[in-house]
Amino acid sequence: MMIIASLSDSARYEMLNPLFRRAFDFIREIAPATLETGRHVLEEDALTVMVNEPVMKKRENARMEVHDRFIDIHVPLSREEGFMWKERAALEKPSEPFNREKDAQHYDDAPDTSFVVKPGQFAIFFPGGCACRLHWGRKDSETGD
Repeated sequence: MMIIASLSDSARYEMLNPLFRRAFDFIREIAPATLETGRHVLEEDALTVMVNEPVMKKRENARMEVHDRFIDIHVPLSREEGFMWKERAALEKPSEPFNREKDAQHYDDAPDTSFVVKPGQFAIFFPGGCACRLHWGRKDSETGD
């Protein structure tokens, strides 16, 4: 399952997981310009915020990523980010074995759909039911390999 919505509507989704409210409170209270990159542990072994400036990838170089336990909430702070999605049950081309320590596995399948999430919006990717490709650049001048 996947959700795409505006941050102004985040309260509507907080009932889906007991940690969502705390995550959205953190996002609402931060000043993006002062937020340090890296790992911010809000609740040990339960809620971690990873802040990074993603390296945008060309569509053909991005890979699908799945999790069994982690829920990913992506919130672009400074520029829009593109995502690609495919139902996990339809994935057929694993590029590596599942890494239990990182709770992640990558696939080389083509996506079924793609979309953009802009600053002021968020996307939630739930484990088990879907896969999301890594970020991809909107312009060739912004893309990496």
